Amino acid sequence: MNSVNREWAFDFGPGQPMKGYIGVSPQLRYDEEVGYGFEGNGQVNGRSRRQQELSVGETHHAEEHLIHSFCIPIGVNFVVKVPDGTYRVIAQMGDLLADTLTVLKAGESKAVLPPIPTIAGQFRTVMFTVPVRGGKLVLRFSGAAPRINVLNVSSAEETLTIFLAGDSTVTDQPSIGYPNAGWGQMLPQLFKHDVVVDNHAESGRSSRSFIDEGRLESILEKMKAEDFLFIQFGHNDEKSDIPRGTEPFTTYKQYLKLYIDAARDQQARPVLVTPVHRRYFNEDGTLSDTHGDYIIAMKELAMEEDVPLIDLAAESKLLYEAAGIEGSKDYFMWSYPGEYMNHSGGVEDNTHFQERGALRLAELVIEGIIKLDLQPLRMYVR
Repeated sequence: MNSVNREWAFDFGPGQPMKGYIGVSPQLRYDEEVGYGFEGNGQVNGRSRRQQELSVGETHHAEEHLIHSFCIPIGVNFVVKVPDGTYRVIAQMGDLLADTLTVLKAGESKAVLPPIPTIAGQFRTVMFTVPVRGGKLVLRFSGAAPRINVLNVSSAEETLTIFLAGDSTVTDQPSIGYPNAGWGQMLPQLFKHDVVVDNHAESGRSSRSFIDEGRLESILEKMKAEDFLFIQFGHNDEKSDIPRGTEPFTTYKQYLKLYIDAARDQQARPVLVTPVHRRYFNEDGTLSDTHGDYIIAMKELAMEEDVPLIDLAAESKLLYEAAGIEGSKDYFMWSYPGEYMNHSGGVEDNTHFQERGALRLAELVIEGIIKLDLQPLRMYVR
């Protein structure tokens, strides 16, 4: 492990690792002093497809170990102790003899890649970039038939970053609430490794409380010239409590302008996102607008300040109405008792999304990026 250059190379599975790689056996549990290993309540198995393992020091065809040997991590995390920053992750997975399907997330729940399938004998190399806070890179493995053969991790501080400021409809929801998800949680998988999504959105926050709690300041400490700041607030600005509530055409616009000015002071690029709609229908099957003047006010501000605007309110309205009163439940946290173990009593939530809905909204954000021709983001869409 090279802590000076912030580069790590791991070779997973039984047997001797390839020269220059750190060996990771299925039994290796995370230890603070060692600085890497598996943790969690799932299970890790390992296999080697070589008929005869290399002996210690043997180098002939040593690279075959990268393919022949692998770990099968199910519902566990692989953790690497790293300094906070931005990291490029390159993973290789596959199996000579079996079809595989691996789901890889960062942290508790950040969807950094679409599910990764391979057929027997096929090996895929995938790449993504992820922010690390708290001194640990956490990669969570699951899927119907997961594999991990090789993992390379390196510092990537100059990567173009999209910072997200928003509320519970945007945030990375904790895994304990699965399948609850914010659209910002699903957004990273829709970009190539050239873009990192750093999601600072937090449940219950308004344009006002987000700033008052120092969350915008935390973003500014990391922001570089040419980065992006996507701003979606409204749900909690509508609340009547003093710490969060704002008025559409006065304080709401004033607080939003603070984000715009702060990003521009850093030579970064602000983008306003109208608040995604709640799922409330009128008797005639049309969606009821619960945001009202907040949407109008944000659009006015976008015009006044010449800021790009993604109208997620309008697009989500079309999405829900197309799905209908019953079909739109599939996007939200609606479930029957026993359907999800984390919500054993069932849920009827018309504000928060399950992963399917959050992904669809993230796709609508991507469509907005393409429509506005926000370069170079458009160029880096998967």
